[in-house]
Amino acid sequence: MSDIVKSYGWEAKPRDPSVILEGKKNVKDAEPQPVASIQLPDSSLARSTLAYAKTELNKETFNHSKAIHMQQFPEWNFTDETYLLACLLHDIGTTDKNISATHMSFEFYGGILALNLLFKDFHAPIEQAESVAEAVIRHQDIGETGKITTIGQLLQLATIFDNMGGHKDLVHTDTIGDVTKSYPRNNWSSCFAATIRKENGLKPWAHTTALGEDDFPNGVQNNKLMEPYD
Repeated sequence: MSDIVKSYGWEAKPRDPSVILEGKKNVKDAEPQPVASIQLPDSSLARSTLAYAKTELNKETFNHSKAIHMQQFPEWNFTDETYLLACLLHDIGTTDKNISATHMSFEFYGGILALNLLFKDFHAPIEQAESVAEAVIRHQDIGETGKITTIGQLLQLATIFDNMGGHKDLVHTDTIGDVTKSYPRNNWSSCFAATIRKENGLKPWAHTTALGEDDFPNGVQNNKLMEPYD
């Protein structure tokens, strides 16, 4: 396996999370992980991307993007920096400016924005920028067939967890409580449900409709796992 594949999360993983979890509720019992114990990457690239996300995203989306930084698969190969970049940029296509700037679905446009930002503006290695873009484009490409990258699968698991309460046993409840204290949800469920409905209204062809034109926004709106923290 090349260093590029290992560093930037290009390994192929099953798209079906039940295969990854081997039919179980989690890989291992979740343990409390305080936010203070997590050392975020502090490279120039990470700092620049963090500053960009904080400026471009509204407070609710920014906090959601920070909160989904999670792990359950210590043997998977990727750098923390690459995963952090994907987390910070995965919803960049949902801003009012960006969602109205294109006919493209927000994930696809967001992937293009992420690629150009990281490679052209912040001079990230092209393989890393492409890995982030691929993950952003496919982070709502939920399904049971085929493969996806390591970073893409992590992003799918994390966003479904935070948005829908899916795979709730991957994260300890104490961790959820601590993360939401550090990055308050600010009624994120209602905020994102409204964003889904907005895009579907503007773009009836949007990729988000593949998750259910009503089922998906309703599922986000009624996220029982995160309801106490909203």
